[in-house]
Amino acid sequence: LSKPMALAQLEDVSVLGTMMLANGDVDGLVSGACHSTANTVRPALQLIKTKENAKLISSIFFMLLPNQVCIYGDCAINPDPNAAELADIAIQSAASAEAFGIEPRVAMLSYSTGDSGKGCDVDKVREATRIAQELRPDLLIDGPLQFDAACSPDVASKKAPDSKVAGNATVLVFPDLNTGNTTYKAVQRTAKIVAVG
Repeated sequence: LSKPMALAQLEDVSVLGTMMLANGDVDGLVSGACHSTANTVRPALQLIKTKENAKLISSIFFMLLPNQVCIYGDCAINPDPNAAELADIAIQSAASAEAFGIEPRVAMLSYSTGDSGKGCDVDKVREATRIAQELRPDLLIDGPLQFDAACSPDVASKKAPDSKVAGNATVLVFPDLNTGNTTYKAVQRTAKIVAVG
């Protein structure tokens, strides 16, 4: 990379901001409102890289609900993660919650709660839950849980009465990008809340 090429790349605010972050000139970077996910993530992958033990990169959104802040993951990066990748997304999302002072209670979301449903999609979430619990037994992780069982204590008392996560989830992990991206935008727009991610 020649000096003129490097200087030209620094004219891109995403590249410049990421370089400032990598050099410790700033503590954080907010991007994406006016730039695509790819243009936001690419400089970070090139300049900062992933954590040494990360198997993949994933995204989170802070959902600023009226009475609490929840984390939704992954709503922007991985189209169809397998069970091991989904487990890694759950662990990364929990770590992000902890970094921001949110006690992670991780709900692995599906169209089914517990053993009520069958099929490859719910089986993937069930396996991802098992892997995540095995890798991080110190975290509260449960699934598969439906969105309502994860968030509503009343629904949780009926669908998952023995769960330590159901009804009190703070980290909601979606089974795929289609579900996660659609859900965060639907909640953001219909509930008129702020989503940061």
